[in-house]
Amino acid sequence: MSRMAHDRATGLTECARSLADGEVTSREVVERALARIEATQPSLNAFRLVRAEAALAEADAADKELAAGVRRPLLGVPVAVKDDMDVAGEPTAFGCPGDFPPQSEDGEAVRRLRAAGAIVVGKTNTCELGQWPFTEGPAFGATRNPWHHGHTPGGSSGGSAAAVAAGLVPAALGSDGAGSVRIPASWTHLIGIKPQRGRISTWPRPESFQGITVNGTLARTVADAALLLDTASGNHDGDLHRPAALRVSDAVGRDPGRLRIALSLKPPFTALPARLDPLVRAKVLSLAERLAALGHEVEEAEPRYGQIGLTFIPRATVGLAERVRDVPFPDLLDRRTRDAARLGRLLGGAPLRAARRAEATLHRRIGALFDTYDVLLAPTTAAPPPRIGSMVNLGGLGTDRAMIAACPYAWPWNILGWPGVNVPAGFVGDGLPVGAQLLGPADSEPLLVSLAAQLEADRRWHELWPPHEESANSPAA
Repeated sequence: MSRMAHDRATGLTECARSLADGEVTSREVVERALARIEATQPSLNAFRLVRAEAALAEADAADKELAAGVRRPLLGVPVAVKDDMDVAGEPTAFGCPGDFPPQSEDGEAVRRLRAAGAIVVGKTNTCELGQWPFTEGPAFGATRNPWHHGHTPGGSSGGSAAAVAAGLVPAALGSDGAGSVRIPASWTHLIGIKPQRGRISTWPRPESFQGITVNGTLARTVADAALLLDTASGNHDGDLHRPAALRVSDAVGRDPGRLRIALSLKPPFTALPARLDPLVRAKVLSLAERLAALGHEVEEAEPRYGQIGLTFIPRATVGLAERVRDVPFPDLLDRRTRDAARLGRLLGGAPLRAARRAEATLHRRIGALFDTYDVLLAPTTAAPPPRIGSMVNLGGLGTDRAMIAACPYAWPWNILGWPGVNVPAGFVGDGLPVGAQLLGPADSEPLLVSLAAQLEADRRWHELWPPHEESANSPAA
């Protein structure tokens, strides 16, 4: 691991400042980002498509605005978005094979980024319709972890995580339906914010995957993840979920006060077994000890999850079936995708209605934890990142078993719609990153970000970089 990497992307906040101060031009920073992407695409494969010509033209336009004294939060800054988000003029394949038509308009989150002056340099790889905690598939190959090329960066926002972790771009948008921002953030040593449902619009869909999927941010620092969140936040008139506006960046550097923190190590109940890896457990416990040393009261306590998994399956599979209906060539989809969509079509009536009605009861029962505690600390995953190829060719049941074994902790917060932040927890084994989640009740992003920033100032995790590409583990490793 190296502590300095001058040929990698400057952080989002610093890049925006240097552009506004005239220390660098947008064309220069965009050209560097494009060069980094091109150089690493054969090894990391983070991007589904790169908007090189369009991004450079947008950079030139940004430079003219900057020269004229125009100031916007991200004017001229290169960013990436996951390939489930619409960018005008580009296809949205969402990890699927086949040719997709170009979109006529930006999705609302992308529109807001552009309104802030950001330049979308490309769309990042994701597994097929965002279903799995790995980023591999016949449509684009395998996206690899910058910390160890023999392992996955996670999924489904694995391309965004790989791009940020490797320093190709300073920050990126992802989406999280069962941990798909937090899991790859944990496995690539990043901050990953899953915000309150509706905080970042999912338009042109009024909600995504029956409300369990939200858009979120990935960055190397808490400040950068919060800045991107604030920039992308806001709603379209057609959104079903419209939480009251708040500014998360204001919480960075704010003393969180002395908090009561519940440490939860037990996975929520599922029909398939899950066990916390002792090495991951040790890293999460170390983080809990640091929180106690910072003055917080930390004690073990478990949320009353109950049979929450019974409400997840109808929402996830019905949401998948809705997406499959929009795919131009459904016969090209993975058999696991088609089987899950078939189940979703069966569960779309009374089971779905019951699952959605149960959310209010779950809010009350699980939310009772926050009568006693301010924040819940839990592992983000039960295991370090798996090896490339270990899940991609499994059958449906085998995939479910592997997913639940590795990632049993993140998905309940998608049912609840509440915020969560992955923070780096260290490295295990052969230098593989793992993370922990800071979880809170509705609209608790400022508190979680304040606590994450306090931990960051103590742990200094953002000073570590993956090995340089030329000295990194080979794809065959």
